[in-house]
Amino acid sequence: MFFKPFKTTSAGSASKLTWALSTAAISALTLSAPLVSAQTNSGQTGSTAVLKPAPSSNAAGQMASDDRDMMEDLAEASLAEIETGKLALEKSQNPQVKKFAQQMIDDHTKALKELQQVAQTKGATMPTEPDLMHKGKATALRALSGDTFDKQYVQQAGVADHKNTMELIQKVQKSGKDPALKAYAGKTLPVVQHHLQMAQAMEKQMKQ
Repeated sequence: MFFKPFKTTSAGSASKLTWALSTAAISALTLSAPLVSAQTNSGQTGSTAVLKPAPSSNAAGQMASDDRDMMEDLAEASLAEIETGKLALEKSQNPQVKKFAQQMIDDHTKALKELQQVAQTKGATMPTEPDLMHKGKATALRALSGDTFDKQYVQQAGVADHKNTMELIQKVQKSGKDPALKAYAGKTLPVVQHHLQMAQAMEKQMKQ
């Protein structure tokens, strides 16, 4: 009779203790679950932020290689007109030719500055001198004088080069992708067309 109550009491206490510990453990796990989840989500968010590439600050300034090439060609054309215009002011004795040459210097200097502004927004570097082909033509012109110089200047820098420049501008309008470059082409085309008309009129007079 003495040992039976003792065993029952011990078993009951042990059972109660086990139940209490289990309940406490379950409660602790339940309370810690949101914290673990939050830490996991926070870690994932931080990891995603690190892996996600930052947007490029100059993405809007990028330019297709074809557009860049056409822009450089336009710059070299204006540089050539400025150089041959200065040469005509130096060598020609014809007032009409000298007037045309001065207008080429003024208009193409302005066009070149506007093109350089477009280039700066795109992070592009423009040429500072004509290409080798135009340099060669300028060298050949420098060796001439008198009426021969005037005729060659008008025919070459006036007619032929402006035809080429007009075709290049039309190419930009047709196949160019950069909006700023296309806007420049649209603004410059009427000026180049006017130069060509002036040169063709002088060429016609010289042939009479």
